[in-house]
Amino acid sequence: MSGPRVNSFFLGNSSGVNFSIILSPRDAETGKLQPANCSGSKRAGDWNLDVTPGVNTVKVTVSLSRTLELCFPNATECCPSPLCKVETLQVLACRGSVMLAQLLIQAEIFANSSFAGNVSENATVIPNQAFKPLGSCPCNLTAGACDVRCCCDLECTPDLQQLFSGSCFTGVFGGDVNPPFDQLCSSQSMEYTPEWFPFLCVQSSLDNTPFLGYFYHGSTSTPNVPSFKIPLQTSPGKPFTGYREGDPIITEEDEYFTVPQQSMAGQCVGNAPVAYLHNFDVKCLTSLESYQEGLPHDVRINTGTADFIQQNVVYRAITDRGKFITESENLLAAEVQCQNVTFAEHYKFTWKDENIEQMNVTVFLGTLCDGEILTQRFTVEFLSLNSTDGEELFENPGYQVGKPVRAANLNASDPLGSLNIWQPAGRGLCASATYRPVLFGVDSYSGCILEVDINEDCSLLRGNVTERLNALIQATHIGKRDNSSYSDLNDWVELIRLDPFSSNVSTGGLKGICPDIPANLNIRIIFAKVGAVQGIPQQQIQVFEISYSTVLWQFQCGIGCKNTLSILPITASVQFIEVPAQPPLPVTRYHKIYAEFDCNRNEVCWPHLLYPLTRSYTGEPYSQSLAKGLFLAFLILLAAIMNNPWFSKLWSR
Repeated sequence: MSGPRVNSFFLGNSSGVNFSIILSPRDAETGKLQPANCSGSKRAGDWNLDVTPGVNTVKVTVSLSRTLELCFPNATECCPSPLCKVETLQVLACRGSVMLAQLLIQAEIFANSSFAGNVSENATVIPNQAFKPLGSCPCNLTAGACDVRCCCDLECTPDLQQLFSGSCFTGVFGGDVNPPFDQLCSSQSMEYTPEWFPFLCVQSSLDNTPFLGYFYHGSTSTPNVPSFKIPLQTSPGKPFTGYREGDPIITEEDEYFTVPQQSMAGQCVGNAPVAYLHNFDVKCLTSLESYQEGLPHDVRINTGTADFIQQNVVYRAITDRGKFITESENLLAAEVQCQNVTFAEHYKFTWKDENIEQMNVTVFLGTLCDGEILTQRFTVEFLSLNSTDGEELFENPGYQVGKPVRAANLNASDPLGSLNIWQPAGRGLCASATYRPVLFGVDSYSGCILEVDINEDCSLLRGNVTERLNALIQATHIGKRDNSSYSDLNDWVELIRLDPFSSNVSTGGLKGICPDIPANLNIRIIFAKVGAVQGIPQQQIQVFEISYSTVLWQFQCGIGCKNTLSILPITASVQFIEVPAQPPLPVTRYHKIYAEFDCNRNEVCWPHLLYPLTRSYTGEPYSQSLAKGLFLAFLILLAAIMNNPWFSKLWSR
């Protein structure tokens, strides 16, 4: 310690613990400290020991009880030399005669220095930087030393200035704090002189320069540079406050816990952080040449309360490689090089409130050889501690972005329904397309291709297209919330179906032309934020509507028109629309009239017509602006009087 006071903390149960301080001189022969015992007190020499108990912690303060002034002639209780105190202290925590903790302090304290000269009572007056430059040499940044390239620095000797006289700082920073500005009539610094110069130039003193306030301090903001390494607060006064939805999971090394994920461009990113309560299931393509191992499975993660848990890892072998190997090149057996790699990783986080209780990992290993393309799979799933049989019981009843929308068929004995869109594969034909669920808050657009014969009956074609579109919506209701109950009809929103418009246009028996084909399915889901649970917004669906857009299908003739089949693209789009939970208040007549005089909404601002006559105008003294305003009002009044007919009669007399 180098000051007269130092603090430390004793962590743990302090019941029955006695604290004492002792001086520990070194043995002159061995140089070792004398052994300590628990018979000391809370005062030793010039040192005092103060103890402040707390919750599972005790604050221990060691302070010096003497002055630190240098000795004057015939003075006592002072410091004879600048190095005033050099001692070794020991602070002991004992329960009975058993020593629980020991703190060794090496004190080297110097005497206080004082100024022996005369102190001036005159305070330095700092001018207002908005009206007068604060300093005549802004580049003079170092006190008592010469700043290189700062030619206005008076602390630079002529010999030093010769070293950088040809490369001095220019402009305001170099000391030209009142340069002539471009609009000044006497300025000749403009490279391109406009046509109006000097007809509309400014004739002003250099004291009224626009460079005033150039270094005037204003509101500053520190750039927020994102970093993949986050400082973790683990001190007793600032514990880790837990995770919220979307927060990245932190490891023991204060870094992000990462699992490969897909980016917006569709490529896999290996160092993507795992977000709290965000499930995902991704597949990544790799080969033996580009294969990279992820984070080791012995990394411990932060639970949310500054504690750390170990991953429970189970390793399994892949028996059917055909589900993961998507492409293989024919190589000679002697040239093939193989390696044991990770085929899939499944992470399951068990959570409660804002903390992670458990983490289970299942790793599937297999052999990957040269020339093979591996489809790796990574899944992350968050399960509540209150879940039963693997079924998630959400503590937030509202929908979360990325969760599947719950659908139900309440008119059937089995109420379980589905709301899907297409996921085309191969050639994109509707016959081979699979389905994927509609995710809440994610606008989607998908489609497939339907092959149509030139002799296709238009009525049958409309029915076929409608049947394929209706197959996406196997539901009569969707859940308002993510935990909607099948037994409560109020938890569900009924489907509003707008049938396609039919124009009854006749084709006159022409083949290859069919009007009013409902080829586009439009799904609109309106939702609102109705509250929050533990700071997470609770989003609830209000309206569920589907509609159809019709097109005119016409047979497209290929080369030579030998093919009798044509294509008809059919699409399905999903749009989520957010509305306020409560309807906004209607605009009153007062607000409509007030908006006409709002200077922020209109180009013409009538309230500022007499702005030069108000106290807010600071372009010139108030007395001058008032005098000019009164003179202008007098001229207007005089003109009005002279234009009056009776004034001309009076003037003629």
